[in-house]
Amino acid sequence: MVHACKERQCIEMENQGFQGTQEYVASPELMASVNIAIALKKPLLIKGEPGTGKTMLAEAVAKALNKKLIIWNIKSTTKAQEGLYVYDTIQRLYDGQFGEEGVDDIARYIKLGKLGEAFDSDEQIVLLIDEIDKADLEFPNDLLWELDQMEFYINETKRTVKAKHRPIVIITSNAEKELPDAFLRRCIFHYIDFPSPELMEEIVKVHFPNVEENLLKNAMEVFYNIRNIRDIRKKPSTSELIDWVNALQIGGIPTETIKSALPFIGVVVKKDEDLETVRQSGV
Repeated sequence: MVHACKERQCIEMENQGFQGTQEYVASPELMASVNIAIALKKPLLIKGEPGTGKTMLAEAVAKALNKKLIIWNIKSTTKAQEGLYVYDTIQRLYDGQFGEEGVDDIARYIKLGKLGEAFDSDEQIVLLIDEIDKADLEFPNDLLWELDQMEFYINETKRTVKAKHRPIVIITSNAEKELPDAFLRRCIFHYIDFPSPELMEEIVKVHFPNVEENLLKNAMEVFYNIRNIRDIRKKPSTSELIDWVNALQIGGIPTETIKSALPFIGVVVKKDEDLETVRQSGV
């Protein structure tokens, strides 16, 4: 009965929750994953090729649900602690040397990180933890307690920061590193498949509603042919096709020359060896 109730809750959430936006075309499977993660109050872990809209998903969810978006961009040097809070001892020492008032109030020197801001917000927000796999291997494990309990403790002020409203957490990964099993167990997972030609056409037309049909048809044919070349090292992404269509329109390129001349192909193909492979393949 409990499972049935949860299932009904997820279906109801899907019906009235995230349905994509005018600017972001989401597959039914992706919309369902977003809404299930919200209903189950779990982080949503998104993987997929670069350029498939992983980061833009969080922006779309925030816009569709009319919520503030906080972005925590992860780098190779990022530590989990930085997302919670930092204690600015340097500023306190500096203030003490110059006789600033309030130097004994440690709370003045506690700066909340992105996760801390999300917990401390007076309203529910969308938190994007972007490219979590860039950090070291311990980073995801260091966040397990906080993401589970939605709280953390500030040692310097003896204060517990507990989420006033559980944020909608979206985490992206480019699969540069494997994530720990303990972390994966706490997430809802979704892999964004590369768009089919039908979905891709819909995506492009969101950006260019008046694109000439033959231009789009020829550009997409070349684009997918390039992606299907076995020896291509960097497959072009959705964002690169959008840029290419834009370049073709701005350049006034005759549609019949797109396949033969490959105008502005450097917008799509970014490696010297790939460019040579494309030219030899006769796409």
